[in-house]
Amino acid sequence: MKPEKRAVWGWVIYDWANSAFATTVMAGFFPVFFKQYWSHGTEVTTSTAQLGFGNALAGLLVALMAPLLGAIADRGGVRKKFLICFAYLGVLASAGLFFVAKGQWALAILVYVLGVIGFSGANIFYDALLPGIAGEGRVDRVSSLGFSMGYLGGGVLFLINVLMTLMPGRFGLADPATAVRLSFLTVALWWGVFTLITIFWVPEPPVGPAAQGPSALKAGWRQLAGTFRRARHLKTVSLFLLAYWFYIDGVDTIIRMAVDYGMSLGFAANDLIVALLLVQFIGFPAALVFGRLGERWGVRRAIYLAIGVYIGVTLWGTLMRERHEFFILAGVIGLVQGGVQALSRSYYTRIIPKDKTAEFFGFYNMLGKFATIMGPALMGVVGLAVRRWAMPPSPSPEQIQAVGQLATRWSLGSVVVLFLIGLLLFSRVDEARGRIEAARLSD
Repeated sequence: MKPEKRAVWGWVIYDWANSAFATTVMAGFFPVFFKQYWSHGTEVTTSTAQLGFGNALAGLLVALMAPLLGAIADRGGVRKKFLICFAYLGVLASAGLFFVAKGQWALAILVYVLGVIGFSGANIFYDALLPGIAGEGRVDRVSSLGFSMGYLGGGVLFLINVLMTLMPGRFGLADPATAVRLSFLTVALWWGVFTLITIFWVPEPPVGPAAQGPSALKAGWRQLAGTFRRARHLKTVSLFLLAYWFYIDGVDTIIRMAVDYGMSLGFAANDLIVALLLVQFIGFPAALVFGRLGERWGVRRAIYLAIGVYIGVTLWGTLMRERHEFFILAGVIGLVQGGVQALSRSYYTRIIPKDKTAEFFGFYNMLGKFATIMGPALMGVVGLAVRRWAMPPSPSPEQIQAVGQLATRWSLGSVVVLFLIGLLLFSRVDEARGRIEAARLSD
């Protein structure tokens, strides 16, 4: 295999590896297990708020670190090393969830936050490697291939994990709870082993003379400070990041809160897990199709399409009553989820300086993580506020359930506002101007 092709596949394999955490832990079993096992006996609106605020805390911590770490990685030539450190933090946290006992919701949130920090932090440097792996003519296709393989890899392991929980006896396990706990260990193994391919196959991009140790820290600070001073020349990047902040917030919030939302409406946990599998296996070919769509139809139009679909899905989700509707919505999300993520990433590479990719992907991921603060927290706040407003004095159990579902529907509906703001801001981004600004800022 040629070095260039090996580098591309080494880069793509990391999406295959870390998507096990995104699927089995973040989207799948953690929300279910948190509600049924670690938060056993807690009212559904309260546990939803706890999970939302836990996601928000993880996003805040990553967001605060991201730009500086990116600048240090640029100047120190250590993007791969940073990727490895954060990835294996996530691996250890995934394994750690196995040891959290029933009822220990606070410890579960803490370990989960560490896992999200590892997952999100590693993605800063994973994304920053993309421009060096794929030239501009291939960046849309390679970015989409990464997400596509992520859907496939995450889906394969998730399918195995689901079978473990549905048929624990056939896997030599005592009960479904044991199967879920063991699934967290399989995520750690999957993520850790496949990341080794990325380590060996993907080269560290050349960045000129690399600073080491304290010098890298100082150089990173100087580069970051210089970028802030020259921010007036980066109006296009700033506008895109603001738009991205809003619309990817809606995407990530739905990813992280969909299972919890369905459970709050009374859907069976197994049905929700099947819906997630549907998203994964539809997302595999759909992400590839979106990559080609971006090349032929235009990246901007493809992103518009994806955001529009998400607005429709969210509005429909607030009204759905039947199980089959959840499956339909899952299928529609699978068609666009990977596409909007992949094309946003590749579009961003076009308008940033080529010698500061890790730093600028630090900003990119920083706003993505701030978005995951705003979205889940917004759902939690809106849900609690509606519950307090709508709950009658001395309510009956039926009234408590009805008000809880009403609050949950309103909390999801609040996400539409984020998509609409993101769509409006993105419509004002001028790619040609962004390329000129990026060229002026390059060293």
